Amino acid sequence: MDTMIVTGGAGFIGTNFVRHALAHTECRVVVFDKLTYAGNLCSLAEVNDDSRYAFVEGDIADRETVERLFREHRPTRVVNFAAETHVDRSIDDPRPFVFSNLVGVYELLETSRRFLAELDEAARERFRFLHVSTDEVYGSLGPQGLFSETTPYAPNSPYAATKAGADHLVRAYFKTYGVPALITNCSNNYGPFQYPEKFIPLALLNLAEGKTVPIYGDGSNVRDWLYVEDHCAGIQLALERGKPGEKYNIGGSNEHTNLEVIDHVCAALEAILPASENPVLVKQGIAAYSFLKKFVQDRPAHDKRYAIDASKIRRELGWTPAHDFASGIERTVRWYLEHRDWCEEVQSGKYRRERLGLKTDGR
Repeated sequence: MDTMIVTGGAGFIGTNFVRHALAHTECRVVVFDKLTYAGNLCSLAEVNDDSRYAFVEGDIADRETVERLFREHRPTRVVNFAAETHVDRSIDDPRPFVFSNLVGVYELLETSRRFLAELDEAARERFRFLHVSTDEVYGSLGPQGLFSETTPYAPNSPYAATKAGADHLVRAYFKTYGVPALITNCSNNYGPFQYPEKFIPLALLNLAEGKTVPIYGDGSNVRDWLYVEDHCAGIQLALERGKPGEKYNIGGSNEHTNLEVIDHVCAALEAILPASENPVLVKQGIAAYSFLKKFVQDRPAHDKRYAIDASKIRRELGWTPAHDFASGIERTVRWYLEHRDWCEEVQSGKYRRERLGLKTDGR
């Protein structure tokens, strides 16, 4: 049986991918996660009884721990989700992003290189290292155009810069050492198990609780939105059919301004939990969720527009997303309303949806 190590498998995309891998492959899945604020074992509670699932706590930047992980579990697949991901937090403190996103990827690659040297030719042929990255490495688009796999890198935040550096390391380890590595660059993900600091879960939870929703600047920044289950299906295809040394952009072809996203969330909430039946809103005399929108100071270096050209993965690997934005948002809103206990558990007093990303003065 093949063994797949999934780093960062207790985080948002990682936990969704673990479910996908267990449902759609015969692999044994070993989750390796540091369990920072955004990673929580309660997100994996549903797979605890699966005999093909195992969990190991550890940091990808700790070489000794990573080497022990490889020795004990002998992976044929490594999928790296482990990263610090929140742009606002990278503005407040870039240091954890450098260690996790750059040093950590280096340690994973170096351990993979040494591990491969010990394998026979057949085992080396089966091995794959897939690094999950972001469209933010490409910088900001104007009103026209799409990010392709050949778009030059131009990261504008500390988060994006560390992810860009990691992408370059992955490419270099393929070119220099022959590590059979692939890169996927995705657009903005949304869906179940996303930590409530991110835009969509923060917005829908605030709205449901009768709290204002912060909208940066004038709300005109555009993102391409990808339902997380569609992203996981694309990653699995890249693992199975992708060519080492290649990169694949995965995007939902769902471009929306931030203001439009909030309007979609408001509409979905109204359909599922009408404002007139939400006791929190009724008590405050708020007749519609849209009344809770609040424009706030924009964050520094806020990229204007991202949009992915996913034609390569569609054409070469046969990937197509199964969800449009309206159905994805409806599923997402319903999931969060039905899993308030999960939301409370993962926040656990560490984060209460306060504003981040304003510390640019060194304090």
